[in-house]
Amino acid sequence: MERTFLMIKPDAVQRNLIGEIISRIENKGLKLVGGKLMQVSQELAEKHYSEHEGKPFYNNLISFITSAPVFAMVVEGEDAVAVSRHIIGSTNPSDATPGSIRGDLGLTVGRNIIHGSDSVESAQREISLWFNDEEVNTYESPRDAWLYE
Repeated sequence: MERTFLMIKPDAVQRNLIGEIISRIENKGLKLVGGKLMQVSQELAEKHYSEHEGKPFYNNLISFITSAPVFAMVVEGEDAVAVSRHIIGSTNPSDATPGSIRGDLGLTVGRNIIHGSDSVESAQREISLWFNDEEVNTYESPRDAWLYE
C-alpha cells in the first residue's frame, strides 16, 4: 500500500469543510492513518514550500498557510498519490473537474482548499516533515479485502 500526505488548508478549515473532504477521501477507498488539526509554524511552512522560495507568490503562500489551522493527514491505499490527486482536482478550481474537491468547493488558485503530494517521493518527504512515526498508524481493516484484489 502506498501512503500520501494531504493537507486541508486554512480556507477549508474556516469554511467548516474538514468532514466533507475527509468523507470524499474515505468514500474513494483511501484509509486515514494519521491526522491532526494544527497551527502551522513559519519554520514548517518554509520547509514544506521550500521549492517555491524566491517565486513571486512565495511570501503570500507562507502567510496564508500560517494564518489559521490546517488539518494534516496521511492516507493509505493502492496508488494513493494518483488516486488522491484525481479526487482533489486541478490546482486552479476553475479548471478542476466537477465532482472533484477543488471543482466543487475551491474558489481560486490561492484558496484552493487542499494540498496533496504530487509524487511518492514528495509524499515521503512531506509525511516526515508533518508527522513523527508514532502519529502514523498501521492497521488492517475488514474493508481492505473488498477494496483490493
